[in-house]
Amino acid sequence: MDLAIIEVFIILGITIFLFVTELFPVDKIAIFIIIALMLTGLVTPEEGISGFSNTATITVLALMIIAVALEDNGVIAWFTRGLQRLSIIPLILLIPTFMIITASISSFISTTAVVIVFIKIIFQLSERYGVAAGKLLLPVSFAGILGGSCTLMGTSTNLIVNSVAQNRGVEKLGFFEFAWFGVIFLLIGVVVVTIGSKFLPKKNVSEGLETDYEIDNLITTLTINGDSPLIGKAIQDTFLFKDTDVTLLKLIRDRVVTNAPGKYITLAENDRLVVMADLENIERISAEEHLTQRTLRSKKEQTEDIKVTDKDKSNTKRDKQEIQLVEVLVLPGSAFIGNTLNNLKRLKLEGALPIAIKKRKNIRNTTERLIRKDLNQIRIKPGDRILLEITQTELNTLERLEGIVILKMHESSNTKNPKRMYITAAILVAVVTMAASGLLSILASSLTGIGLLLATNSLEMNKIYHKVDWQIFFLLAGMIPLGVAMTNSGADLWLSEQLLNLFDGKNNLFILAALFMITMILSGSISNNATAVIMAPIAISVAAGLDLPAKPFILAVMFAANFSFFTPVGYQTNTLIYNLGIYRFKHFFIIGGILSIILCVAATLLLSTLL
Repeated sequence: MDLAIIEVFIILGITIFLFVTELFPVDKIAIFIIIALMLTGLVTPEEGISGFSNTATITVLALMIIAVALEDNGVIAWFTRGLQRLSIIPLILLIPTFMIITASISSFISTTAVVIVFIKIIFQLSERYGVAAGKLLLPVSFAGILGGSCTLMGTSTNLIVNSVAQNRGVEKLGFFEFAWFGVIFLLIGVVVVTIGSKFLPKKNVSEGLETDYEIDNLITTLTINGDSPLIGKAIQDTFLFKDTDVTLLKLIRDRVVTNAPGKYITLAENDRLVVMADLENIERISAEEHLTQRTLRSKKEQTEDIKVTDKDKSNTKRDKQEIQLVEVLVLPGSAFIGNTLNNLKRLKLEGALPIAIKKRKNIRNTTERLIRKDLNQIRIKPGDRILLEITQTELNTLERLEGIVILKMHESSNTKNPKRMYITAAILVAVVTMAASGLLSILASSLTGIGLLLATNSLEMNKIYHKVDWQIFFLLAGMIPLGVAMTNSGADLWLSEQLLNLFDGKNNLFILAALFMITMILSGSISNNATAVIMAPIAISVAAGLDLPAKPFILAVMFAANFSFFTPVGYQTNTLIYNLGIYRFKHFFIIGGILSIILCVAATLLLSTLL
């Protein structure tokens, strides 16, 4: 084995380790890959940055931009608006109905964007009609993945595999060339998941935020007595700033409410402090600081009874409304990422007040952690859930913030512009038609669609900058040079030779099944796009070594890289719903594992017809 091949395997091994452990964000790992490949001489500087100009990378970026316009103009919500009427049908029929609708939309629109909208819809159904969200979210995620596998533009994995194949001289895939395979896999998925749904939790997500976050009876109002040592002191010089076990939520003085008061405010007699702490600390500080404690608040008692004068009309509406607890999910690319919960109090949150956070699960954090202490040290990451205290009016305006999903849903007062919605939908149809008919390539049709969106004012550039998931873009740009390095060093040929030696004497059906299974297992550990970049060149080399057509092997990698159902970390939509805290790993491993095995057998039999 040459030194260059060893170097590629070392970099590949470290890359997989970083992906699995999540020591760094995926976009940062991608940059590390490019630098490592260039420094070791495995790729030239020009090859190192080739991923940023790769056709597949730019096409994925263009499709993500179109997805931004579709969501922002309400097109995806428009497609799914009638789903609330389906709440009257039995759950056993509701699950396949949701799956088929999700898959149909995901065939042409970003799967992640579609699933995010369906999360909102399911939460609404859960809150209003008592539909068990736990029975629907996992099926919807699986259906989005299956639907995205039906067309060439359905998922970035398909585009990556097609690009790798073209670069190695294999005929490109047609837009609907493998659609009938995808439809069969979808129908199998609908049947398996519907049957397996009886083992999914019946949890209703909108129930019990106080219990879920363990904050019931932990929010109280303390009044500063005349003999309190706090009088005349700035907040930064008191326990309110220094004690991490106590969080100051509000300061009420002379009928004026100050949310998240600054540390330089000087305290005075009769100031009322709305704090969050456990019972032991509330009793301790009340005695030590000479504070009068009001009755601890439950959800029904959260509204402060405050009379507001005409001089403070800005607070009138807020004080008259019941204060609600709302949970939001932080998405990749959110401005929240990297901030602490205390930092968020200084950001523009449309009046919402962050009071607790739940850290998402990963391999280094196997249990969901509720954080209420050391809020100045805990940094927010994608997948974390934040609990906000907010009124209905503020909730409506909070929905304008980008990079979050409001899990406790209410009707938004914001209405989309119908004209822009119809224009955006028409542009999507035009893009799909041009790409499917072969009139233009997917890249050309997508860029044309973006141009039309900009020309009709249906898309703003600042929306692109803020709402596109740039992590995926950098991940693709970083992984493509790794594929180049495997080719330059001969690592792909070496691996294919080892596989051919291992499969010597085995029939072609077994080899196809083994390749499918290896790809699927790898995709369950790292991202589907990274898996596609690694396995596609190997599949093409194996096909060449067997003197067989490359297309069935390419399709095996493409489908298998997408079908990482047995783990919540292989595909972004699975990670999103796993982070909601409804499912355990076993739900993916058992239901997703059974589905994966059945799909592996079905795919092997179907794809073998192309040999």
